[in-house]
Amino acid sequence: MATVLLAGGAGYIGSHTAVELLNAGYDVVVADNYSNSSPEAIRRVEKITGKSVKLYEADVRDTAKLTEIFSANKIDAVIHFAGLKAVGESVQKPLMYYRNNIDTTLSLLEVMAEFGVKNVIFSSSATVYGEENPIPYIETMKRGTCSNPYGWTKAMMEQIFEDAAKADTDLSVVLLRYFNPIGAHPTGMIGEDPCGIPNNLMPFITQVAVGKRDHLTVFGNDYPTPDGTCRRDYIHVVDLAVGHVKATDYVLGHKGVEVFNLGTGTPYSVKEIVEAFERVNGVPVKYEFGARRFGDLPEFYANADKAAEILGWTTQYTLDDMCRDSWNWQKNNPNGYRD
Repeated sequence: MATVLLAGGAGYIGSHTAVELLNAGYDVVVADNYSNSSPEAIRRVEKITGKSVKLYEADVRDTAKLTEIFSANKIDAVIHFAGLKAVGESVQKPLMYYRNNIDTTLSLLEVMAEFGVKNVIFSSSATVYGEENPIPYIETMKRGTCSNPYGWTKAMMEQIFEDAAKADTDLSVVLLRYFNPIGAHPTGMIGEDPCGIPNNLMPFITQVAVGKRDHLTVFGNDYPTPDGTCRRDYIHVVDLAVGHVKATDYVLGHKGVEVFNLGTGTPYSVKEIVEAFERVNGVPVKYEFGARRFGDLPEFYANADKAAEILGWTTQYTLDDMCRDSWNWQKNNPNGYRD
């Protein structure tokens, strides 16, 4: 079976993808510098699957280290997860984000070219649709104007992959535009473990529920949505991981660039997520309203018909599943992988 390198594979989405790839019969190699992840996640991946993962501590910008990994393993495809991803931090430290995220992409593509590896899947984001496209977002839309440096790095990296594929017609590229991944593996053994203050809604909710934080701040309650809070397309991380397996199957027999949205197509508001979490888990979540956050759109969600039609991928998990699995992970691992 083919061997897949997960660049940044010890993180939240990478670790769940490793499980699904191993279960599908792929061999998995992981390179990660643990800047926002833990080697413990991969040890748990091995426990869940009963299979082994070759794990390298490596910064994906380091071409010498990448060369060593590619020399030691016959890599058939690469999934590129390696990148900084906190929107607020990217506004405060734009140069760090541009340097890190774009360098990882250039280094990977250079070393792939050196070893004749022609298949790559990129962990992109719905943020590349920008502020001007109507919803639901569909893959044929032009990339829009991003509201923060994190978003711009995703848009720029998509452009780099497209240009690389134009120059090398043997290159097979799949750009996966994620919506809002939440949830955790149903075993409760792996999940989202943010370093420091969470940047995403669900880890904030679970940390309030487990007593690590006093309350959740909901940014804005005066948006033009049914309950005044922002609406997003939340997707269970296992559904997202399965999307990567389908994309791997596809990328190995394909040439050129394809873009796929990975979302449910159903938006939920922040208030609806909090209420569903309380109802499903029987745990109260204290929250208060704060001012709107700069750059937050009132709502966005996916049209995921293309992934269904071409990849044969559809989501299986409900919002209740997402809330249940998030809490199952947090209550069993109150300090994440440090427990």
